[in-house]
Amino acid sequence: MNTSPLYFSIEDYTKLSLLATATSRPGTPSQLRSELSRGVVVDATALPPTAIRLGSTVEIEDLESGEIETYTLVLPEQANVDARKLSVLAPIGTAVIGCLQGAEVAWSTPGGTRRLRIGRVSPPAEPATPVGLTLPLALPSAS
Repeated sequence: MNTSPLYFSIEDYTKLSLLATATSRPGTPSQLRSELSRGVVVDATALPPTAIRLGSTVEIEDLESGEIETYTLVLPEQANVDARKLSVLAPIGTAVIGCLQGAEVAWSTPGGTRRLRIGRVSPPAEPATPVGLTLPLALPSAS
């Protein structure tokens, strides 16, 4: 179990709370709810820059093997192993969401308890223009 402080933006907290409530998958939703219940919820502008949130890319070091893997943390429907996109409902995804760079976590997985260290955390890439918003190419001339 993770005992380091966790940080969530209001938007991520809302999405993850709904996901944890709506998911019928055994085990993981209750673990996610537990992690959410002990987190600090703040406006996205007040979120520590190295907090892992949805869309963050994170290096995770297995402290037993020394192996380092890099993933982008996503919602389950966006998960893609080949593209290194890890679902927040995967055991490791639930273990690291909200953690800060440098935190160490011990977490139960189907293969046993894993001890992990959070390496570099890169924030989500923000779209230059919000999805669905189109900008005019030119303003109409006033005649």
